Amino acid sequence: EIISADSMQIYKNMPIATAVASKEEKQGIPHHLTEFLDIDQSYSVADFVQDANIVIDDIVSRNKLPIIVGGTGLFVDSLVKGIQFSQSNIDENLRKELEQLSNEELYEMLKKLDNESADKIHPNNRKRVIRAIEMCSNGKTKTEQDKLALQNESRYDALYIAIGYRDREKLYERINKRVDLMIANGLEDEARKIYSNAGSTSCQAIGHKELQGYINGDITLDEAVENLKRITRNYAKRQLTWFRRNEKINWLYADEMTNEELLSKALDLTERFLK
Repeated sequence: EIISADSMQIYKNMPIATAVASKEEKQGIPHHLTEFLDIDQSYSVADFVQDANIVIDDIVSRNKLPIIVGGTGLFVDSLVKGIQFSQSNIDENLRKELEQLSNEELYEMLKKLDNESADKIHPNNRKRVIRAIEMCSNGKTKTEQDKLALQNESRYDALYIAIGYRDREKLYERINKRVDLMIANGLEDEARKIYSNAGSTSCQAIGHKELQGYINGDITLDEAVENLKRITRNYAKRQLTWFRRNEKINWLYADEMTNEELLSKALDLTERFLK
């Protein structure tokens, strides 16, 4: 059974932007952790790990094989590597005080509290700086909490399989075609509905935020589509960079194999792993 590790496929009513598998594509295979949240709800990596562990236990109890699929690298790594997260509640009063400070003031505060953490966060990444400061209020710095989290042993012995392209231009060609298909399938209408819920996390899905300029009348549809293609290509680069750090991944190259050969190789790797 499939467990989605995609941070946007969790939301309802945005299947075009997030490329949720259709009923036909699922072929009767259960897919978990997709399209279960309203678009105005937030969902953290800690929430995902907690929910995914519950789903995995259920799948295994029925003698089925859980397969984690998706593109949010932090979700995958946090689940498979067994990273634990602080469950401490946010101090709303502290949050309000921090929100009143400038980026420069926040960053100077973090440097005094946890200089090592500050070195890893861009001064203008306001959200992460504030969260790092809040974590220090628990009695341990973010750096200390991260180190403790990484000491946990993983619950899982995992096989990693990824599909890539030797020729980057072929990947970009697929991305461009996918964007054109999304537009043809009604991405604009989907984005308009989501945009009416301004401020929701789901507005940040690639495909929706790039159309906001067009919806507002600031740019043409053609310009919005080109922006979407460019941003999606850049996102793909970042995904590849993230996953290539993992030496355990078995890479299969779609520009060197047919779909049937890819499937055969993936099945062979899986069968040998399970023996």
